Amino acid sequence: MHSFCRTLIRGVALAGLVAAWFAFAGTASAATQKPAAGQAVATAADYAGQDTCLGCHEDKSAVAKTGAHARAFNPKTPNATMGCESCHGAGKAHAEAGGDKTKIAQMSKLSAQEASELCTSCHDRKTHALWAGSQHDNRNVGCVSCHSVHSPKSEKGQLKAASESELCASCHRAIVNKQNRFNHMPVREGKMSCASCHNVHGSSNQKLLKTGTTIDESCTSCHAEKRGPYMWEHAPVADSCATCHDPHGSNNDRMLVAKQPYLCQRCHVTSRHPPTVYDGYLLKNSQNANKIYGRSCVVCHQMVHGSNSPNGKAFLR
Repeated sequence: MHSFCRTLIRGVALAGLVAAWFAFAGTASAATQKPAAGQAVATAADYAGQDTCLGCHEDKSAVAKTGAHARAFNPKTPNATMGCESCHGAGKAHAEAGGDKTKIAQMSKLSAQEASELCTSCHDRKTHALWAGSQHDNRNVGCVSCHSVHSPKSEKGQLKAASESELCASCHRAIVNKQNRFNHMPVREGKMSCASCHNVHGSSNQKLLKTGTTIDESCTSCHAEKRGPYMWEHAPVADSCATCHDPHGSNNDRMLVAKQPYLCQRCHVTSRHPPTVYDGYLLKNSQNANKIYGRSCVVCHQMVHGSNSPNGKAFLR
């Protein structure tokens, strides 16, 4: 019986300790919560309510009730009880002062980082999890640089441009212009978008790639037949697909960075074939010029990405 009492007392004490810890954790969490950028600490009495906001800002009514953020703006939503004030901060003083803009958080007055801090107070998971410290964040590009909550021009994503490519082109014009080159381009045809390969909100990979840690791994996530490993590896393929292909667009066949045979001859400058088309005819230093003239290297070397044939050293099979 004595042993049972000790066990019971120990259990009660442990339960009390756990309850005290949770209470302390909740208090600490509440005490350390900080208001979003541009907002001061406010109490429930400082909020005017969404109906009061829309009484003056009638042009925002459709966005607040049916827009992408309608659920967050809806005061009836348990997790977003402040409506418009979820983002703009407590607005009672603003309303009572006849719309004094100095008494409300104005997004246009916030820096890119401050506005992003406000957005990521909700959008902090999945594709947005790595936003802080990302390439765009470090270059003073924020959420409101690309997105518009109240007047978006796109059907998806609340973008400031009609399409994703058009939006990206506002900064990356040289890259997006490549999509208009002659060769087949899935992005131009609407089969892909910039976000098919890149996570613009942050990535642990180079070039903000969504998949893999290298360009090759990103490419082979779709082009699995080129993944390997091969018995006979081709060095430029193993190094990077972008050695030979331009993923953003090209005027050459198969989105190559140069035409054949000049592409191969950038590396293969000495071989039993003429290193350039000029050597066999102008310099007369090769007896094999007819093997390259008017043809492509891949006519014979078809397994240029790699070969698993025991006789595939030259990528012929």
